[in-house]
Amino acid sequence: MARTKEFDPDAALQSALDLFWRRGYEATSMADLVGHLGIARASLYATFGSKHELYLKALERYGEQHGPRIAEELSRPGPALPAVRGLVARFAEEAAGDDLRRGCFVTNTAVELAPHDPDAARGVEESWLALERALTSALTRAADQGELPPGSDPVALARMLLVLMQGMRVVGKAVPDRARIRDAAAQALALLDRA
Repeated sequence: MARTKEFDPDAALQSALDLFWRRGYEATSMADLVGHLGIARASLYATFGSKHELYLKALERYGEQHGPRIAEELSRPGPALPAVRGLVARFAEEAAGDDLRRGCFVTNTAVELAPHDPDAARGVEESWLALERALTSALTRAADQGELPPGSDPVALARMLLVLMQGMRVVGKAVPDRARIRDAAAQALALLDRA
């Protein structure tokens, strides 16, 4: 007869995500995970696999929690450009006001693991593609509704904003210079008026 799990795998995954987010992949050992989650090492391996597999599941969970909210924010009816502006401003404020310097879990993964970990790189790219598509869709609507200057390229603008937003996250985590982040966001938003 199979034993029932003595812990909630969903809560354990969320707790692992929180620990990885605070400390990063390399700085989090299996012993750290066992201690933080309060789960026996064997149970952790049986449920989630290796530390790497657990990290990838945490990355996927982060995307599930944050991706739909952004897509919903950018697809509301009505003028589209205010939603884009609001998203960029929110990213700037989150990056500038990140006193814990956790950054964005996807951006952290991009910097720490993606250059040498194809699975992590794939997760990062999926997240960035989803954000780029949501931005492109909103900016296409904005162009169609006359909110952008004629001849604007929604795809190129979305890519520029994606890179800016991820860069703001890196700056916010590394050297949280609020003025630098806010000035960059303001200049990017001003470009939308001239695009």
